[in-house]
Amino acid sequence: MTGNMIAAIEAFLPEAVAWRRDFHAHPELSFAEHRTSARVVELLRGFGCDVVEAGIGGTGVVAVINGKGQGRRIGLRADMDALPILEASGVEFASTVPGVMHACGHDGHTAMLLSTAKYLAASRGFSGTAVLIFQPGEEAGGGARAMIADGLLSRYPIDEIYALHNMPGLAVGAYATRSGPIMAAADMFEIVISGRGGHAAQPHLALDPVMIAGHVLVALQTVVSRNVDPLKPAVLSVSTVVSDGSGACVVPGRVVLTGTVRSFELAVQDVLEDRLRAVVTGIAEAHGGVTAIDYLRDAPATVNDPVCAGHALAVARGLSGAVEGDVAPMMVSEDFSEFLNRVPGAFMFVGNGAGPSLHHPAYAFNDAGLPYGAAWLAGMVEARG
Repeated sequence: MTGNMIAAIEAFLPEAVAWRRDFHAHPELSFAEHRTSARVVELLRGFGCDVVEAGIGGTGVVAVINGKGQGRRIGLRADMDALPILEASGVEFASTVPGVMHACGHDGHTAMLLSTAKYLAASRGFSGTAVLIFQPGEEAGGGARAMIADGLLSRYPIDEIYALHNMPGLAVGAYATRSGPIMAAADMFEIVISGRGGHAAQPHLALDPVMIAGHVLVALQTVVSRNVDPLKPAVLSVSTVVSDGSGACVVPGRVVLTGTVRSFELAVQDVLEDRLRAVVTGIAEAHGGVTAIDYLRDAPATVNDPVCAGHALAVARGLSGAVEGDVAPMMVSEDFSEFLNRVPGAFMFVGNGAGPSLHHPAYAFNDAGLPYGAAWLAGMVEARG
């Protein structure tokens, strides 16, 4: 069954590659996937899906394909958005939009799910219902939340849900996942430290926010090392430090620090936020400064349901002899977690072969991996429907 599925998808692989490369040449940022969404709708209707609805959560699309009998309603999700990166891949179908690039392979994920739709709509070799979700805004975060808030799960209820992501460094044709936590929660913060500007040669007449920011930057590195159980993964990274200073002889009035916090457990997440706020506020007050902290819990941890992870692995093993069933958790994040917080399911990594990493300007999606992703998605519907 699975071998025939791969062969059936490979039969229209040139067509699927053309979709993918068209998406790649015309990337769109989060919540601006208008061209992509319109093309997805056009293709889905051409495949003969039973329901196609656009505009869910902004630019999201949902398609429904009914099987031959009663069964479970299985959700499949792909992301559609690109990144604000100037492409340096050198491919002939490179981005035509300056400063915007599919540097994470969401063009490939969209083509995979479209291939799954084409296969399922033609074969109908499953019971139950397939609900295909083309999601906006994964890179910026909030796309899954937006679709759910727009009534996705009430209008199209599902019993289980599955998604995938290509993985550079994992061989084409290989799969990897695990039971339980697989990707971290992502929190984002902005710290504004306000002082009093002045002449750098007369610091006693000013209140230097750069000095305060320096103390804050160093102290934040102790939040993980001295407040979190060392057996529990956690990351706190300050990524940017920017002042409103105008020259070497000027004490600025304000410094802004931004960064991210990653964790797997809610209790650890709470400790990290509480300690960040306390450290920043305490240091600033000790030096006479004023702080404002904007702390956003962006995406929850991605946690695979153990039973669904087992089903995902079983389908993968029917497609490939290269399957890792206990891949190490990663500190990257994925807002597919919003679905997993509401519906049991699992997330799978699919091999992209050797090459630059995700979010790199030279990243390139490997079209040879497209049938493996599409076949696994279709396999989940046939196995679980």
